[in-house]
Amino acid sequence: MRLYIERKPVKVHPDTKRVIARFFFNGEERALEVIRKVLEFSDDKVFSLISPILQEYSKRHRNITKILNRHCKKLKKQFAILGTDMEDLDQYTKLLIGAYFTHEYSIESAAFFNPSIVDDPDQTDLVEGEKRVIISFRAVGEGHISSIVFRRALIDKNNNIQVLPVGDYVDEAEVVKNAIYVKKLFLKKAAYAQIDPAVLEEIEAQLDEKFEYTSLSNIIKDSKTLYKDNPSKLVEFDKVLWLSDTYHTISFSKDTDISDRVIFPISEFERKGIEDARFVKFVRDDGKAVYYATYTAFDGSLIIPKLVQTEDFYEFKVIPLYGDGAQNKNLALFPRKINGKYVMMSRIDGWNNYIMFSDKVNVWENPILLKQPRYDWELVQIGNCGSPIETDKGWLVITHGVGPMRRYCIGVVLLDLDDPSKEIGHLTEPLIIPNNDEREGYVPNVVYSCGSIISNGELIIPYGLSDYSSSFATVNLELLLNRLLENNEK
Repeated sequence: MRLYIERKPVKVHPDTKRVIARFFFNGEERALEVIRKVLEFSDDKVFSLISPILQEYSKRHRNITKILNRHCKKLKKQFAILGTDMEDLDQYTKLLIGAYFTHEYSIESAAFFNPSIVDDPDQTDLVEGEKRVIISFRAVGEGHISSIVFRRALIDKNNNIQVLPVGDYVDEAEVVKNAIYVKKLFLKKAAYAQIDPAVLEEIEAQLDEKFEYTSLSNIIKDSKTLYKDNPSKLVEFDKVLWLSDTYHTISFSKDTDISDRVIFPISEFERKGIEDARFVKFVRDDGKAVYYATYTAFDGSLIIPKLVQTEDFYEFKVIPLYGDGAQNKNLALFPRKINGKYVMMSRIDGWNNYIMFSDKVNVWENPILLKQPRYDWELVQIGNCGSPIETDKGWLVITHGVGPMRRYCIGVVLLDLDDPSKEIGHLTEPLIIPNNDEREGYVPNVVYSCGSIISNGELIIPYGLSDYSSSFATVNLELLLNRLLENNEK
């Protein structure tokens, strides 16, 4: 007999009005022609064109003039070709040119799913039994490009969930490339990214053991000059620079609501999306908490797992993950060290669940096979549905299993507290199966989560409904743990 699951009458849907203003470049030739024609406009015509644009789009974006100026500055190369000094242009002309190279992108227009949930850093002014939480979602827009977006919610003493209204604007972060790279690790990641070994050899000879972005950029610039007549070589050098872009810090303005912040693909290695962030509140050895998230960067062919670190959800440090175990999807970090080691769930082969131990949070080697598909509802593949949750009986791991008709279900296993490579309990049946109201969407017959939480004696699972919208389910924690332990020998 399956456990009773309460599906909450709360659904979070995509909102097509959630837009960001992105840089738009439609080829060198057309760009030069557009700029050339705008430069021929009279001052009066420029003003008559840009004035209504500013009036209209200031209602849709927090600082549209800042955005248009930023996009105009991206055209320095084109201005140079035309023999024009951008700094000599008046402000309205800069804004108009920026507008011609800007388009709105609806970040949630296609899908809104795969939620993860953590305690909000701010738990002030609550009554007993209440909890304030931050929920991350995978948002998908035109071209199936995924980004990470957030919502704040309030859980009351009865575990009723209120998702708070979103803000008026959506803001991208400012990007800071201030990383110090370790040559050995960087080149290993470059090899995983299938960059030409000859190119890597050439760059390796010129790099210090630790180097900054500027040094790498200058080396690549000089190398590209030498190979200017070899287009395939030039692409390989560009790939190295793109990889370096995967190390960065992003920062949001302090006057933004959590729902205003979107982590959108930045580097070329994530140009097809940022997928399935698994956030976890990690408690360090000194008792202080930091939030980590693993996510998958996708460029259309390669998958690069990455790690995000934040303390306040305003500033995020982003780095790639290294090692033979940092491959494929489904990486999920445990919320604390175990026996002095960081611990990570993974699915390196796309089929089975693995576990890894490491001295460093970003280097993962020697994955250990933890669990293989065993039941009919998970034979195609299994994986985790977010970071394990600590209970007094063991580590609670929410899983997903794929069965006939590529139907995704949610299951649960229990791992030993001191040795999480040891399974001590599991469900023989799914915990959540997509019902008739949940099976229609962007990808039918799918329920999926990227992180759960315990509140007031219940496990709360936010989950995506067929990759279109998201909802919540709860189950009594004590009953769940007892059932898991009952099935230890089955």
